[in-house]
Amino acid sequence: MSPRHINPVQWEQTVGYARAVCARMFRDGGTPAMALAAFSLEAATGADWSNAVDRIAQHLCAPQQRMAA
Repeated sequence: MSPRHINPVQWEQTVGYARAVCARMFRDGGTPAMALAAFSLEAATGADWSNAVDRIAQHLCAPQQRMAA
């Protein structure tokens, strides 16, 4: 799944990064909810690793909010 509003190159890179993070969490005995919590995302009930990878990648591709000085 590649969202249309995101640069395809950026999407592929963030999906690769999200997969690496989730793989490390899985090897260390973590859960998808723990992987989502590492990025300050709330886990939905029944979240699986595929869902976690997609949500983390979408979070990383989201435009950053500017802060006031």
